Amino acid sequence: MKVALVTGAGSGIGRAVAIRLAKDGYKLVLAGRRMEKLQETQQQIDTQSLCVPTDVTDHTCVAALFEQTLSTFGRLDLLFNNAGSGTPRTLSLEDIDPDQWRRVVDTNLSGSFFCIQQAFKLMKNQSPQGGRIINNGSISAHAPRPNSAPYTATKHAITGLTKSASLDGRKYNIAVGQIDIGNAATDMTEQMAIGMPQANGSIAPEPVMDVDNVATTVSFMASLSLDANVQFVTVMATKMPFVGRG
Repeated sequence: MKVALVTGAGSGIGRAVAIRLAKDGYKLVLAGRRMEKLQETQQQIDTQSLCVPTDVTDHTCVAALFEQTLSTFGRLDLLFNNAGSGTPRTLSLEDIDPDQWRRVVDTNLSGSFFCIQQAFKLMKNQSPQGGRIINNGSISAHAPRPNSAPYTATKHAITGLTKSASLDGRKYNIAVGQIDIGNAATDMTEQMAIGMPQANGSIAPEPVMDVDNVATTVSFMASLSLDANVQFVTVMATKMPFVGRG
C-alpha cells in the first residue's frame, strides 16, 4: 500500500496531481482550507482517501494532519507540498502591507517547512523507513513576474529548503525534490490567456499548457525508487515568455 498526502488538494494543480496519484494506486490524504473543495476532489478519486481541512500556516494544525495520516493509513510514502498563495498582480511592491507579506511567507514558506518537518518525523520512524517529498516551486524560483515580490521571494526560498531537506533526509532514506511549473492551465490561471504583465510594462496573453502535464511529471518523480531522485525539474508551456529576452 502506498500513501500520498497532497496539500492544496481542493483545486488546480493539487487536484490534478491527487487524481493522477490515485490512478497510480496511491491512497490519498487530501489537505486544504475548505472541506467542500476537498470533497469535490475526493469525488473524482476511486481509491481510499481522507479529507483533512488544514491551515498550513498553523504548525499545530499541520501536526494534526500528519497524526491523522498515521492513524488512518499507518505510514506516508509521498508528500506533495503544494499549498501556496500570492498578492494581487495589480499591487505594486511599495503598496504591499506587512500583513500581506506575512500571509504569503507563512503559507508558501513556513507552511512548506511545517509539512516537511512532520513528514520527516513520520517517514524516519516507519517501516520500511523513508519516503519522498516533492515541493511545488515555480518558474518564479528562477525569474520574477512584475509585482510578485512576496511570491517570488518565497519560491526562491523553497529552492533552498528543497536542497537542505534533500541533504538532511539522506540519513532517513527520504528523497526530496522540486517541480517548477510555468503556466499550467487551471481556474486560477485563466487570466494568462487574457493578458499578463510583462517585463517591459505591457500586458500580453501568454501560452498555457494542460495541467495534466504537471500531474504526469509528479507521477514520474514519484515512480522512482528511493535510491534515485529528480532533484529539480521544470515543466512549462513551450511558448511561454521564460526562455529568451523580452
